[in-house]
Amino acid sequence: MPRRRRVGVRAGTVHHVLNRGNQRALIFAKGHDYNGFVDLLRDAGQRFPVDLLAFCLMPNHWHLVLRPESDDALPAYMQWICTTHVRRYHEHAGTAGTGHVYQGRYKNFIVQTDRHLLSVLRYVEANALRAGLVSRAEDWPWSSLGLWVSGAADGLLRDWPVPRPADWIAFVNGVPTDVEIRGLRLCAARGRPYGGDDWSARTAVTLGLEVTLQPRGRPRKRDHPRPTYVK
Repeated sequence: MPRRRRVGVRAGTVHHVLNRGNQRALIFAKGHDYNGFVDLLRDAGQRFPVDLLAFCLMPNHWHLVLRPESDDALPAYMQWICTTHVRRYHEHAGTAGTGHVYQGRYKNFIVQTDRHLLSVLRYVEANALRAGLVSRAEDWPWSSLGLWVSGAADGLLRDWPVPRPADWIAFVNGVPTDVEIRGLRLCAARGRPYGGDDWSARTAVTLGLEVTLQPRGRPRKRDHPRPTYVK
């Protein structure tokens, strides 16, 4: 059965994209694994018109922030990334035909290019810090922040559509609010636009994402008044 075409992707829009290992299993076990995926990102940037704005590779998942230059560029970019990584993973591990590497298709949600994008970029670049893998976010070498600080990001990362704050490193190492984290995780789970209320509502209508704004579960039954009978 053919897969449904992804909705919500238009040229010039920014998306937070993520995926996890199957049953949360490791997909990066050593430096070679991480470096190989970074090389894939560099190669993909040469093959497809997609700007990589930020990323963070974690032991069992990864986050990318992407801006496609055409409507169909992001799905093509992600299909190549995921299928190439799975093939190389199995070749390296000698596990071809043994099962899935990823839990399923990648997830993505569109982001408003204002302070909301800065929140997403911080969330992504601070992933290793929140997980307790490093004491400073910039110390994680397999993230856009780590590469940017070390000067090794040339040819891999593209300029952001919003200005980078002068105190960006301190901002990333700061503590986001619980409300901010819950909002981002909800958008990731449902593919919901992340931005101001008005922008999110308009964007959902424009891109056919109205269902992502609806509450989960069955609608509540209305209470109907008991009929009265005339004696």
